[in-house]
Amino acid sequence: MQITKDTAVTLHYKLTDLATGQGLDAGHTAYLHGGYDGIFPRIEQALEGQAVGHATAVELAIEEAFGPRDESLVLTIPRSEFPPGVKVGGRLQRVGDDGQPRVYHVVKIKGPQVHLDGNHPLAGKALRFACKVTEVRPATAEEISHRHVHGGHGHHH
Repeated sequence: MQITKDTAVTLHYKLTDLATGQGLDAGHTAYLHGGYDGIFPRIEQALEGQAVGHATAVELAIEEAFGPRDESLVLTIPRSEFPPGVKVGGRLQRVGDDGQPRVYHVVKIKGPQVHLDGNHPLAGKALRFACKVTEVRPATAEEISHRHVHGGHGHHH
């Protein structure tokens, strides 16, 4: 079966920092093909029409990956406003300046100050996404209506 709109695609992938060659992540993922924003658009374009066994590597510029870092998303808050039990490396949700909820990563706790970063951890990095297609199947009506793959390496409800 070929990868076309409304197919569920499972990949084995390796993500590398293009500048340093450092491996950042590897594993399996599944996405719904056809413009559902489940994977980077350039990866989806490279996989269109391919089948199980196809391997490719795509270099993603910063803007094509997680975007540039936004230093306005780096905050320092008083420890007194910080929820108990969250540690460095943890995440917490706060309302951003735009009024929308945003996930912040706890970068450092120093004395009475907590340093948070609302950028994606890979923001500001050009990436190499190498992958091999391990499964292609028709998406279910439910997956299409939910706009993501269920089960396996996809979304679990």
